[in-house]
Amino acid sequence: MKKLILACLICATYIASSQEKFTISGYAKDAKNGEALIGVTVYKKNSQIGTSTNAYGFYSLTLPKGQDTIVFSFVGYKTILKPVDLTSNQTLSLEMAEEGKELEEVVVSSEREDKNIKSMEMSVAKLDIKQIQKMPALLGEVDIIKSIQLLPGVTTVGEGASGFNVRGGNIDQNLVLMDEAPVYNSSHLFGFFSIFNPDAVKDVKLIKGGIPAQYGGRASSVLDIRMKEGNSKKMEVNGGLGTIFSRLSIEAPIFKDKASFIVAGRRSYIDILAKPILAQKQPSLKDAKFYFYDLTAKLNWRINDKNTVFASGYLGRDVFGAGFTFNWGNTTGTVRWNHIFNSKLFMNLTTFYSNYKYELGFKNDGNDQKFEWTSNIINYSFKPDFTYYLNSKNTIKFGAQAILYTFKPGQAIITSQDGNKSNISLDNEYGVEYAAYIDNEQKLSNRFTLQYGIRWSLFDYMGKGTKYTYRDTIPNESKPLDKEEKIASGKSIKMYNNPEPRLAINYTINDKSSVKLGYNRMSQYLHIVSNTAASTPLDIYTPVTNNIKPLISDQVTLGYFRNFKDNMFETSAEIYYKSLQNQLDYVDNADLLLNKYLEADLIQGKGRAYGFELYLKKTKGKFTGWISYTLSRTERQVRGISNDEWFLSKYDRTHNVNTVLIYDLNKRLSFSANFVYQTGTPATFPTAKVEVQGYVIPYNTDNKRNNYRNTPYHRADIGITYNLAPNNKKGRKHLLVLSVYNVYNRRNAFSIYFRNNPDYPVNTEAVRYSVVGSIIPAITYNFKF
Repeated sequence: MKKLILACLICATYIASSQEKFTISGYAKDAKNGEALIGVTVYKKNSQIGTSTNAYGFYSLTLPKGQDTIVFSFVGYKTILKPVDLTSNQTLSLEMAEEGKELEEVVVSSEREDKNIKSMEMSVAKLDIKQIQKMPALLGEVDIIKSIQLLPGVTTVGEGASGFNVRGGNIDQNLVLMDEAPVYNSSHLFGFFSIFNPDAVKDVKLIKGGIPAQYGGRASSVLDIRMKEGNSKKMEVNGGLGTIFSRLSIEAPIFKDKASFIVAGRRSYIDILAKPILAQKQPSLKDAKFYFYDLTAKLNWRINDKNTVFASGYLGRDVFGAGFTFNWGNTTGTVRWNHIFNSKLFMNLTTFYSNYKYELGFKNDGNDQKFEWTSNIINYSFKPDFTYYLNSKNTIKFGAQAILYTFKPGQAIITSQDGNKSNISLDNEYGVEYAAYIDNEQKLSNRFTLQYGIRWSLFDYMGKGTKYTYRDTIPNESKPLDKEEKIASGKSIKMYNNPEPRLAINYTINDKSSVKLGYNRMSQYLHIVSNTAASTPLDIYTPVTNNIKPLISDQVTLGYFRNFKDNMFETSAEIYYKSLQNQLDYVDNADLLLNKYLEADLIQGKGRAYGFELYLKKTKGKFTGWISYTLSRTERQVRGISNDEWFLSKYDRTHNVNTVLIYDLNKRLSFSANFVYQTGTPATFPTAKVEVQGYVIPYNTDNKRNNYRNTPYHRADIGITYNLAPNNKKGRKHLLVLSVYNVYNRRNAFSIYFRNNPDYPVNTEAVRYSVVGSIIPAITYNFKF
């Protein structure tokens, strides 16, 4: 009997030891500059057990006890194989070196370049900053926002329009993050350039669907931009001299491999070049101002193996003035703390500040008469995020966030000729948004993976302020005021809360193809107030109130993904359907300017967007790039508008074709080209006209909104990059970039309007308004040393 018991104990001990597991964790960084590498695939050789590094380069992988080989794979970097003997939890951090140019021109395949097939991500686009820098751009200046507009499902209403539209959504439905701080206006110069300095950007990621539970607050998409941490190995200087502005960035270690910084700045100089000409032709413009600038800075300090601190900030302004003053810009600041509790639990604690502000003023030089207007939206936030690597089959993410909002829709003062001042300012508005989430990525088998979670959000619209109550009226008419009530500071006026479930499924058919399904619900507690065809810097944001409900979005996406020729070609086909509740719209002749009874002119309806996206991308070799096609429809239905029928949204583009081609001829010379074709945006045109005292007045007889379209938009750009020092062994670069924007001189219509012919008033004529109406050549000199 004793021998039997002893045998059982020996067997139990053997079984337990054979099932014993340990965790290997650490960081993956770039060997050249010490930057954390995002998305490195880490896996056990010859198996399906693996993970990937997070946004800070950290990974954790749990494996059975014993000897194994761990593979570290990342596109563009040399694959590393590390033998390990797992008898306890281990820390393994390493640095990865880039592949040489000669190796890039041969087909270099790592076993996990099929990440687009096996990952849970769908409707996600990642752009390599090195690839963006090779693409032709307006006036030769690399632009993040212009680049993502070349992706499937992403459009803009036209040249000179701020922001971008994703799958039919308004620009306020995009959560644009710069090192986790939200940015409310992502454009310089009325949309011609973005606020993101390419010399300071490390990673660009756009999520259009299947949005994970860690993100919330916007209805359509997330643009997550991560800034460089600064070279922790040696000092590095990047910059460029361009046609319209120059830029310079400096990054260097404070303590080698422990602490580093980066500072990057840009400033345009059109005003300096044009001022003498303007002053000569028009003396009143001698003091004109029109320029923009931005400054980006970041500091990181690795305190020890378990603690790292980051601090980053951005300051940018656009300044215009010629008998008036007009300026706008963003200010952000972020502090983050990474802490590793143990080999399985990682935390990132973020606090941020964001302030979008614009100012408008007019002054009469002959007297003291003037008008001054300032508007802000200010955020403060606290956000802890945790990742728990339960085992090789389950990765759990959970966290919470609180955001304090201060809306200043208008601080406005009118000064009369005799110096008397009238304060026509609007009351500030306040709100707090709370959210908590949990999410699990679970691998059920080698072929079947689930990611499921829920986010619960709550918004409290609160005082100090005035609560307005309106009576119902007929559709498309301003609501009459019922009463006003003063609310004390901190007291709740109206509270909303919404569950936001998330689900993603990946079924891997084989090593080359997979099918993915995603669903997400998003809640948005602020709205942009604008009834113009394109967003402007003067648009204001309003929170949800007792009269304005939150925007709710439900989206389902189904996609097929397949790679060809040893992952050289990536293809995808996705269909999506998105329904929206409480879309904001306006009654006819709504008064949006400094109107304290603005809510009386706002109405809400429903929307829907659906479409089909095709994407083909070549990732290796001398010739790279992509082609995409989107077939889509975006519609709204609002009581009292367009006969209560569904009508086209102003962001609808039926067909959208984008082509990006890059050819590296040799180490010295590369060529690039873009081509864009988009169906014209919807517009409301008159269907009849009446004559009154010899003048013709056009009008719409069927009362339908967006009943016609503008002419199609299409454009081609070309670029050439010439490397003046291709064999510099010290890593120095001197590049000349030649570009031609709108190469075949297309005059795309931003809008079309109607007027009486000046010579024959009885005749009505259509007038095309084009923002860019000519070829725009440019040359830029970029350097690095």
